[in-house]
Amino acid sequence: MSFRLAAYAVCVEDGRVLLARCVSREGESTWSLPGGRVEHGEDPFDAVIREVAEETGCDAVVERLLGVDSRVIPAAERTVPGGPDHQNVGIFYGVRITGGHLRPEPNGAVAESVWTPIPDVARLHRSSLVDIGLALSRTLPAAGHVAPVPVGGLIQH
Repeated sequence: MSFRLAAYAVCVEDGRVLLARCVSREGESTWSLPGGRVEHGEDPFDAVIREVAEETGCDAVVERLLGVDSRVIPAAERTVPGGPDHQNVGIFYGVRITGGHLRPEPNGAVAESVWTPIPDVARLHRSSLVDIGLALSRTLPAAGHVAPVPVGGLIQH
């Protein structure tokens, strides 16, 4: 089984959430939260700030830890054919943008970042990470855990 530890930013302001449109090598677009892999030896708290800056061009501060999500994606459901089952552990932070200007990620997968009205999110082709982050932000569970988010239809891993 492969494994990934990642940190994600949930930036909610005035009924909008900051989303990043990621484009695959095949040209498919999927909306996600700013964030990504925690590097070896890196603190996830620092990783989420780095990822926001890299992917969106904005400066940010962490306001609170929202929670942790761990999910196993069976090999048959992965976008990489022939790969093993995969576990993704995501640490979700409530983050506030403090400066900078939205721009595409230089030499990266993020084609654009936009403030999206929360009611419009349901119509987007998006990663399940968006739904998890919004659920954590909305409910602020004391244990930092939300029920499993169904994957299917518009929601992708």
